[in-house]
Amino acid sequence: MQAHHTKRDPLLNPPPFRGRKAREAKFSLPLKGGGMGRGSVAVAAAMVFATPAFAHVGHGETSSFAAGLAHPLGGLDHVAVMIAVGLWAALKGGRALWLWPAAFVGVMLIGGALGMAHVALPFVEPAILASVVALGLCVALAIDVPVAVGAAIIGAFALFHGHAHGTEVVEGMSGAEYMAGFALATAALHAVGIGFAWTTTRLALPTAIRVSGVACVAVGVGLMTGVL
Repeated sequence: MQAHHTKRDPLLNPPPFRGRKAREAKFSLPLKGGGMGRGSVAVAAAMVFATPAFAHVGHGETSSFAAGLAHPLGGLDHVAVMIAVGLWAALKGGRALWLWPAAFVGVMLIGGALGMAHVALPFVEPAILASVVALGLCVALAIDVPVAVGAAIIGAFALFHGHAHGTEVVEGMSGAEYMAGFALATAALHAVGIGFAWTTTRLALPTAIRVSGVACVAVGVGLMTGVL
């Protein structure tokens, strides 16, 4: 009886690296291959979350956990940035897969606390819009930086996102439930970015990841110019 041989899947069975390289190779996402046409279709499916945007300050109820969960989905800037963090983390792989999203959520909560305490922070809205473009470029160009540097960049932008939403909490409320819901929704959007990157790579559409970065840049420019 002849033995049946199956073709080795490089994603399911990465090369036999050892130590740190083995851990990072397990989650690395190759960028070669895939068509722009099919990639664009995949990007369109991922951006279904991109609902019409509102300005950060003053939109949405901030009085409950449910409102916190829903709030990120109501702003195109939020959706774009949070998914971009997941995409960039997936491109980097290794420790960045969990450290970069965790950095965003953690520093965002610090920014939210500052906002609720009415601690002034300059250039909040410009920084938020800049984050959409900057993180989109990081994904579109597949910019490779050390994990610590990436976490610092992501955390810096997260501070402004958190501050903007901390200032929206209704006076006289702790805002703890709202921020908890917001943090959970943020983490979920990071997971959407990571899942999208992983899925498109498995489907031989890795170009879709970088096209998503271009879409994020377009969203940022559109918000800056008032088109969106």
